Amino acid sequence: MARSHIEAWKAIASGTAEYVLVLEDDVWLLPGAAARIDRGWRAAIGRSQGSEGPALVYLSYADAGGTALREASCENLFHPVRGLWFLSGYVLSKSGAAALLRAMPVVGPVDLWMNYRFRELAALALERPAIAQRRDAESDNSYSILPYLARAGIVDSGAWNASPERSEASKVLAWTGGDDPESLPMALAMLGLRVLVFDGDEEPLNVADLALAMEQFDALVDPPLAPAALDQATNDYAVTVLEEGSRSLLPELAHGAPQKAVALLKDQDAGPAWGPLCKALGVAVPADPYPIGPPRSCRVFRRGSTVWDSIADLREPLRLPFDESPWILPSPSVSGQAPSPRPLASERGPGIVMASMSAPSPDFPGVVETFPGNLATFTREGFVHAESGLQLVLDVNSGGLRPYRSGAFASAAAFGYGRFEAEIRAARGAGLVTGFFLHRSAPRQEIDVELVGTHPRHMLTNVFFNPGDDGTGMDYGYRGTPIRIDLGFDATEDFHLYGIEWLPDRITWLVDGEVVHQRSGWDPTPIPHLNLKLHGNLWAPRAEQWAGRVDAGAIPAIAGFRNVAVAAPVGESRAVDEASTT
Repeated sequence: MARSHIEAWKAIASGTAEYVLVLEDDVWLLPGAAARIDRGWRAAIGRSQGSEGPALVYLSYADAGGTALREASCENLFHPVRGLWFLSGYVLSKSGAAALLRAMPVVGPVDLWMNYRFRELAALALERPAIAQRRDAESDNSYSILPYLARAGIVDSGAWNASPERSEASKVLAWTGGDDPESLPMALAMLGLRVLVFDGDEEPLNVADLALAMEQFDALVDPPLAPAALDQATNDYAVTVLEEGSRSLLPELAHGAPQKAVALLKDQDAGPAWGPLCKALGVAVPADPYPIGPPRSCRVFRRGSTVWDSIADLREPLRLPFDESPWILPSPSVSGQAPSPRPLASERGPGIVMASMSAPSPDFPGVVETFPGNLATFTREGFVHAESGLQLVLDVNSGGLRPYRSGAFASAAAFGYGRFEAEIRAARGAGLVTGFFLHRSAPRQEIDVELVGTHPRHMLTNVFFNPGDDGTGMDYGYRGTPIRIDLGFDATEDFHLYGIEWLPDRITWLVDGEVVHQRSGWDPTPIPHLNLKLHGNLWAPRAEQWAGRVDAGAIPAIAGFRNVAVAAPVGESRAVDEASTT
């Protein structure tokens, strides 16, 4: 912890800001924090008139067993003498940071060492803390406040959520008790393994089949193995996992390498624990609990087989380079197109959520936030209803944290498998992306349609998948690879109907009612299985190599959305994926 604070002090001392707010990543704001901080800061500035200002103001602390010494107490502030623990939130001046660096080295815990700097810095503290740390779990990046600061546009980095250390086990075979939901495959995936699950009624894998599967996957779950393949597996692969209730393979494995067999026993109330599995794989126990897992009907981690009906006119998609990120599998080639289902917008039947977007809709409200990598902040000014539908307007953001402001919307509800459509006219201009996509966080899963202003005759599709139960803090897993589809028209000239059909075994993208692309399981990612919200936005990527540099002559730019429609069951929406809405 000391090193992270010292690095912050160095940045403050060498920076241009006179005052900097320093927060640890797992803090949360206590009720009334904004007003308490505002009153305290005004009092600190008032006390400093005629001097260079406060050097150090504590916003978060704990009294050391009620023994903290205070001086010059007032309604909003006091001077601490000794006895403040924790260093979760404080304001430090440029000169205060330099003074702390001169007082180096830090001896002992940094928060206790700071107690000996109070007098020389004339430190102040709020009369009552406004910020606290989590107490219900060990401090961990998965509870970080930084993603929320990123959504507000204050920071723009993903460095707080680095991918975990991968397993030392090269290959894993696992057999389950056939339970529903499926916890063991999800647990293996959360530990960074590429997992393929079998139903058990497939033809037994011979030695060659097993070797081929192990080239592409780290773990096979419930694989049907021919005797020769099982014998080969005991010699070649690192770990065998037997979940309680699985058919006993221990006698068959005994002649091979029994020390590699790990039995996972279930607690009647809590289910399996991470300990034995993580020890066998040589990884640390995750911060998230052992997963309950998805229902078998979701068919997560099963390899799909897309069945295409032949049609005369095939469009050949262009696969773009893979993302530079963990857990990417090579993607098989696409062999054709499927027949076109009827457009959802023409049905208007029961169970369909639909909005023309020419007026405010409680089903698809506007969003006020942003995300890392976006040069624009989504604001109310960028969200305009007109007779022709919703206009998302990207313009210069004078005096804002980001150079541009724009508009976005998100469905009020999260949905399960179904069909999602909107008529869209993409924004024209370099550096701009019009997005229509399904998304969730914790864990991050996403299904994309993106229309890039530099390539107005093409559409990008992509899928992001992270393993875990609802609430698991993962967003660095299987990222797929973008596919560029030739639309045959300029997407910026007129409205066209774009659709996503999301099912357990495949995702289908449609344009004007015609199928233009389809992915099945492990092509190249698993299919998202948790409830997703429907989003639309207009944004400006920082990555100029992807979308180009924003053309100032094209601003203000407008993306149009109308007749947004959903035919899918409504699921529970998570607060972690909800933004401020208009």
